[in-house]
Formats: sequence, structure tokens, C-alpha cells
Amino acid sequence: MATATLNPGAGAKPAEDAIPLRRIFAFMAMVFGMFMAILDIQIVSASLAEIQAGLSASSDEVAWVQTAYLIAEVIMIPLSGYLSRALSTRVFFSIAAAGFTIASVLCAQATSINEMILWRAVQGFIGGGMIPGVFAAAFTIFPPSKRPVISPLIGLVATLAPTIGPTVGGYLSHAFSWHWLFLVNVVPGIAVTIAAWTLIDFDKPDHSLIKRFDWLGLAAMAAFLGSLEYVLEEGTRLDWFQSHEIVLFSVVMVAGAVLFFWRALTRDDPLVDLYAFKNRNFAFGSLFSFTMGIGLYGLTYLYPVYLGRIRGYDALMIGETMFVTGLCMFLTAPIAGRLSTKLDPRAMMMIGFGGFAVGTWWASFITSDWDFYELMVPQILRGCSLMLCMVPINNIALGSLPPQQLKNASGLYNLTRNLGGAVGLAVINTMLNTRTDLHITRLHEMVVAGRQVAEEAIANTAQRFIDYGDAAQTMALALINQRVHKQALVMAFGDVFLGLTMIFASLVVMALFLRKPPKPVAGAGGGGH
Repeated sequence: MATATLNPGAGAKPAEDAIPLRRIFAFMAMVFGMFMAILDIQIVSASLAEIQAGLSASSDEVAWVQTAYLIAEVIMIPLSGYLSRALSTRVFFSIAAAGFTIASVLCAQATSINEMILWRAVQGFIGGGMIPGVFAAAFTIFPPSKRPVISPLIGLVATLAPTIGPTVGGYLSHAFSWHWLFLVNVVPGIAVTIAAWTLIDFDKPDHSLIKRFDWLGLAAMAAFLGSLEYVLEEGTRLDWFQSHEIVLFSVVMVAGAVLFFWRALTRDDPLVDLYAFKNRNFAFGSLFSFTMGIGLYGLTYLYPVYLGRIRGYDALMIGETMFVTGLCMFLTAPIAGRLSTKLDPRAMMMIGFGGFAVGTWWASFITSDWDFYELMVPQILRGCSLMLCMVPINNIALGSLPPQQLKNASGLYNLTRNLGGAVGLAVINTMLNTRTDLHITRLHEMVVAGRQVAEEAIANTAQRFIDYGDAAQTMALALINQRVHKQALVMAFGDVFLGLTMIFASLVVMALFLRKPPKPVAGAGGGGH
């Protein structure tokens, strides 16, 4: 039987792991707030073209609509643990939900690209506070016997939101206008704010932390994480260290990192307590979370780029094609919860990582003709595997930490997933560019003038433009060149999928190095091993 001491949030409830209904509703409100904050990133990324047209912005300027949000969010996520302890979960989460809602309205009202970038940064910074609070609350107020239900729920929300984002964004921008990408947050945001303020009662504030707030540490962390996110987001577009901006922000990043780690390791009450990484399972769980970020955000980016650039799909068609992954995740979540009570979490992770690797290996055979049905099997494997990985990773990383470390550790854990996504996108973009160039060079060697096959192809293509007289040869060469570039890009996609396969196959082996987590027996054991 579970004891009340293992359920810090349940007070003196002697009943079998009983959770007050009020807390269940409070937790559901927090989960919905997290869903909104994560979904908002992908909703907007799928419809940047509409925002660009609506605000008469250049392609470089509109990219900052995403970059500003991500930079601000990545600074808030690790900071949220400290602020939540200082203000209490109730006050901090309510402020985050209200601020996110107000910023959403201001984004929808923006009349210039600069206004939009400003409010997106505010939205990202405030909204980022909602994400780690859910993970901390889940492992604080629910006993281990409830983890098979709670862990799949938060895993599903954290991974489903970015997956269905392109679908939701496509529908909203097609059916209404780009303003509704932000206005859709208003009614749920108000509901979450009211619910959080009236229902959350998990903890008490520690106002002394506000007086001891480390402003220098905050500046260092902002410089470090903000510059890191900027370098990763913009590096490919600006040609990495050929750009003065990338060099400058890299220097700021290193200086910020040195100062941030010095403050974090020498102060009694640092903004971010890095000592959670001394827990081996938390350290491994965070590493796995980082690589899950690569797979989650990397593939959410890769498929739409392929469907848009190779197949010519619009946002709505892309969303409809990618809906398979979200559906599979939704259906697999309860199965993953049930399996987590039966299987060793390491075995579950190995099955998940293995499934992910098979899915990306399958996708590495991609051609320019692949459509919904060809992409279905890789997407099914991805959706099912994501849930099979996320549930044990969450349990291993956060399930063995003492309650007083949870808020801070939850921020670090979520940060690793976001940074994994940023690093993954930077590597994927760079790899796409370099491999495309390589394949173009190789394909050009195969279609050079003088080769019989090439000459025949040029002659046959020129016949199509015979009515244009002397220009026929030039037009034929231009068309063949276009085909070569397209095939080179498709081959580069195959290379990237193969690279992801190697990463996830190696994680199958790494899962063996985890300590076997202690198994909660019929609701006992768990929270503070």
C-alpha cells in the first residue's frame, strides 16, 4: 500500500494513493497550458509565409518571428524552477498563462514585423514558464502508482503538440487568416489562467529567494543560451563562421557560458542548480531527452520541407499528410503507460529507439515520387516509437529525484529537449546543404556534354521546346539542371535520414548503461529513492 510520505502533495490522505479532485483538475489545466505553449511554435512555423505577406516582411525578417520566440523560451525554461519556488506554482503558472494569452493578442494586433518580433519574444519568454511546471507537478503530487497514467499523458502532450502543429497551422491560415494563429490561444488561455489561480495549491512560496535573486547569473544565462540558440538557428543561413554575426554571438556565448557555470557552481542558491546531473539516471535521461529533441523536432521539420520543396504541397496538404504520426502517438500513449508497469524501462527505451531507427532507415530510401502512402510506415514507426521512448525517459530522469529537486530538474530536463531540437535542426540544415552540393557535383559529372546518355537526354528534352527555335537547347539544359538539383536534394534527404538512423541505433546500445530503476511495488516505493 502506498504511504502518504511518498505523495508530498497529497497531505495526510491515508487512503490508497487518493488524489483530491481539485488537484486533478488543476493538473489538467497546467497540461493544457503546456500544450498551448509548445503547439504555438509549430503552428506559426507552418504558416510563416502568410505572416510574411500580411506584414510585408522580407524572408530574413520573418525568420525572426520564430527565432525571437525560441531564444526567449530557452532562457525562461531553466529559470522557471527558481521563480516557481520563489512565487509558488500557483502564482508563477497563473502569471505565465495570463502573460502568454495577452502576448498572443498583441501578436495578432501587430501591424509591423518589428512589433511582431517584440511580442513573439515576450510570448516565448512568459509561455516558456508553463512547460517545466507540468513535469515537476506530475512527479510531486502523483504517487508512483499513478505514473502509468500520468507519464504517458505529459509525454503525449510534449510530443504531440509539435507534431500536429503544421496540421493545425495549415487549417487556421487556410480557413481564416494568420491572425488566428495567435487568437486561437485567447479563450483557452483565459480558462487556464482562471483554473490555475483558483485550483493550484501544491506548494508555498519562498519570498526570500526574490531578495537573493542572482541578476548577474541571469544575464550570463541569457547571453549563453540566447546566443547559442541564435547561432544554431541562423548558422546555416549565414554560412556559419563566414559571418561576422555568428562569430560575435559565438564569443558572447562562450563568455556567457563561463560566467553562468561559475555562478551556478559557486553560489549557495544559484538560479539553476546543476547538481541534479550528479544523479546518474537524471543525467542519462537528459541525454536521451536531448536526442529525442533531435528526432522530434528534426523530423517535424524534415517531412514538411520535403513535401513543400519536392512535392509542392501547401501548408494544409502537409498537415494532412503528417497527421498519421499524431494519431499513432495518441493511440500508443495508453499502451506505453501499461507497458511501463510490465517492462523494464531500459527495454522499453530500446524498443522505442530501435523502432525510431527502423523508421528513419526506411525513409532513407526516399525518392521524389514519395507521397502519403510511401511516408505512412516511417510515420507510424515514428509516432509509436516516440511514446515508447518518452514514458520511460520521463520516469527514469525525474522519477528518482527527491521532491525538493524536482522543479529545478524539470527545467533542465525540458531545456535539454529544446536544445536537442535546436542542435538537430542546425546539423540537419547544414547536412542538407553540403550533401546536396556533393550530389549536384556527382550528378553533373554524369550528365556532362560528350556522354552519349547525356547527349540523348538533352536532344530529347530540346524536342519539347522545338517551337522556341534557337532557345530550345538552352531551355532543355535549364530543365535538366533543375531536375539534377531536385534529385540531389532528394538524395541529401536520404543521407540525413541515414544519419538519424545511426544516432538512434547508438541509443539502443547506450540504454544498456543505465542503472535499473527501482520498481515501485503495488503503489509503494518511488518518489524519493
